[in-house]
Amino acid sequence: MAAVGRLSHLMRTQNASHKNVQNLHSFGKLYCPNSNTRAMMKLQSHHPAIIRNFASSSQVFSSYREISSDSNLKTLAGRSDLKNCRRVVVKLGSAVITRGDECGLALGRLASIIEQVSELQQAGKQVMLVTSGAVAFGKQLMRHEVMMSQSMRETLVPFGSVERDRPVLDPRACAAAGQSGLMSLYEAMFKQYSLKTAQVLVTKPDFYHEYTRYNLRGTLNELLRMNIIPIINANDAVAAPPEVDTDLSGVISIKDNDSLAARLAVEMNVDLLLLLSDVEGIYNAPPDEEGSHLLDTIYPGDTASIVFGTKSRVGVGGMDAKVKAANWALERGVAVVIANGTSSRPMITDLVKGKKVGTFFTESKPEGVAADLQATRARDGGRLLQSISPSQRAEIIYKLADLLVERSETILASNRMDLEVARMNKMAGPMLARLALTKGKISNLADGLRQIADTSFQNVGRVLKKTKIADGMVLRQVTVPIGVLMVIFESRPDCLPQVAALAISSANGLCLKGGKEASHSNECIHAIVEEALSLYQAKDAVQLISTREQVGDLLKMEGLIDLIIPRGSKEMIQKIQRDTVGIPVLGHSEGICHVYVDKDADPAMAVKIVRDSKCDYPAACNAMETLLVHKDLRHTSKLHDILDMLKTENVKFHPGPRLAKSLAFGPSEAKSMRVEYGDLECAVEIVDDVDGAIHHIHRFGSSHTDVIVTENVHTAQHFLKTVDSACVFHNASSRFADGYRFGLGAEVGISTTRIHARGPVGVEGLLTTKWMMEGSGDTAADFSESGDKKYIHEPMDIDSGSDTESETQETAST
Repeated sequence: MAAVGRLSHLMRTQNASHKNVQNLHSFGKLYCPNSNTRAMMKLQSHHPAIIRNFASSSQVFSSYREISSDSNLKTLAGRSDLKNCRRVVVKLGSAVITRGDECGLALGRLASIIEQVSELQQAGKQVMLVTSGAVAFGKQLMRHEVMMSQSMRETLVPFGSVERDRPVLDPRACAAAGQSGLMSLYEAMFKQYSLKTAQVLVTKPDFYHEYTRYNLRGTLNELLRMNIIPIINANDAVAAPPEVDTDLSGVISIKDNDSLAARLAVEMNVDLLLLLSDVEGIYNAPPDEEGSHLLDTIYPGDTASIVFGTKSRVGVGGMDAKVKAANWALERGVAVVIANGTSSRPMITDLVKGKKVGTFFTESKPEGVAADLQATRARDGGRLLQSISPSQRAEIIYKLADLLVERSETILASNRMDLEVARMNKMAGPMLARLALTKGKISNLADGLRQIADTSFQNVGRVLKKTKIADGMVLRQVTVPIGVLMVIFESRPDCLPQVAALAISSANGLCLKGGKEASHSNECIHAIVEEALSLYQAKDAVQLISTREQVGDLLKMEGLIDLIIPRGSKEMIQKIQRDTVGIPVLGHSEGICHVYVDKDADPAMAVKIVRDSKCDYPAACNAMETLLVHKDLRHTSKLHDILDMLKTENVKFHPGPRLAKSLAFGPSEAKSMRVEYGDLECAVEIVDDVDGAIHHIHRFGSSHTDVIVTENVHTAQHFLKTVDSACVFHNASSRFADGYRFGLGAEVGISTTRIHARGPVGVEGLLTTKWMMEGSGDTAADFSESGDKKYIHEPMDIDSGSDTESETQETAST
């Protein structure tokens, strides 16, 4: 940086003669070569006035521009990076801010846009607006003046008559009349958010010369530095009529506000260019054509095959102009989004938060396979699984179980890498427990997978119901796969082989997304799953999703994903439920499980069940979170023994409001009775009786798993029948709410919903049915009043011969 100091001194001390400018240019070439971009940019920031004094030297400006324009070397890679953008250009198209009659502005829509821009500006970002609207605003004024100048007879002539055609208004005159009003409107609206604006009018010749571009950059930078929002528009009052495209190599000519916004974005080194129009984004074909679909992300070269329709009702440029401007800016390091500015959603703020809105242009093509292609592959792989026999599907699962044991050292080595990173990031104890794998866990996993394989022979194609409709007509209800499942889970890598085995057994395609904290473990286990599937060329049936962006895409792919099963925190599951569009979600958001110790409970049994329910695996969703105790046990040894056991096991307990009142000294009262602690911690509360316990569970529980400990059979039956939870137990630990312990082999998740499947979801919950009818040339007309056939609707036995057709049908189809 010493060279910058010497150059700075030379600029201060020399006169701005042409000879000295030449000397300065030579000195700059010697001490500040073009590669030293930051040096020249720092010089400009320290001595802007001195730089301006040398505006007559095109050589200096050419060198300076060459240096300063490459500061934005890397485009924002993904939508998640948009929240980090510092400088933004927002282009408001004519269709966005004008009314449907093209005469006047859509004030409500414009007010929403200004509120969003103000929010970005106040969050520390620098926003520039490139706006249309002056012509529309001027039309409104000038039509009013024309109306006022008409005679009484002319104003009484009906609209649509030849005598009263609307006057043809010169757009340039409209622009001249509308500019001041448009700016006054912007100024008044931004003033509501304590922000100031400045109007910057430009024309095409302003971009011909380096010194005029330099002056424009200086003006805009100074406005941004002072937290003033520049509002930029082409000076349509003096603009020439649109001309033939005369773009030069590497330069975009200013023909409309799209090209103006792109040129400004590059000149000002912005991070994001946002082009708002009246369509959702870029489609692969005109949006009204059958089969066209919105392109979420575009990479360089992707637009070559796009077919464009007609341009919007107003404005100079069409969608092809927007795409051309976007590509030009993208090539020069500016990320671009084309989106619908007429939407009622807060489009601008949603975009900057990284939400899936509009079409995102980026140079950073992600590694791996696109999400829609992965879902398609999973569906094709699932259909292949359906075509092979049950014994072949079972063989794949047996192979997977064996491989897990054989490769246990490799799996544990990958898991240690994840644990090491987790500890460095200070992951909480319960999460670490879920993340960790051991040889014992892997052995149990393999045993569970073999259970699944053992039950795979009569899952798909099993006849549930058989009815004789009429003579020669038989109807069967048969189990079939749901289609493509998407399972999202956090932390626990042991979920991956369990869910994969269930999907294979039920012949479903599967898209899996594990937490990034288990990435090494998941990749290792997924490779083993693929190896097992390769036995019958079904490798694609189980796909591993790698990024959150891909998850966001899949949540909206109703035609590709048939069921979503999230497993993880309450926040994660609720987010999935919010973001999913048109796809059913199966799961539970919380595991607030209760154990109620009745007055007739066996004391030793109560201690044993409470200990296991809370302490066996506190991080599990089926662990006890609230202990309920009958009021008659409050001052007895039964309750004291339970509390002493919890203290011995280092369980921190919080008394509920009722218990807290009876304690002279003790731990702090529970802040809420609806908490999933997920650790050695729980709430304890007193209830009047079994009905009090049931009422508490229904009020504060999550319909997951609830337990009663009692020797009174009548009380137990009342509890079992009345508690509305997925799992209700008598004299058994809540930890039994598990697919493996239920004999399902494993579970894809635990559902607390009331539709389709409930509780631990095994293979049965991953199947649906279809109806298969065999007739003999029958028609509905045969059964009409004039027909010669009658319905019988006679139930038929489902015997073990030809009616249990899973094996024979699928082997034949193979």
